[in-house]
Amino acid sequence: MRLHHGGVNHAGIAYCIPGCRSIGEIIGGLTLIWEVLEPEEMVGQVEYL
Repeated sequence: MRLHHGGVNHAGIAYCIPGCRSIGEIIGGLTLIWEVLEPEEMVGQVEYL
């Protein structure tokens, strides 16, 4: 998150508040992002899980 808020260019960030989700939920969220978004759509974006 520091990269994003600091204005650093990045390929995309998937973020989850620590302790908020189970490993299975995180994997499910990451899989959904992978299925729905193209890599170019993630550039500079933050997806909250």
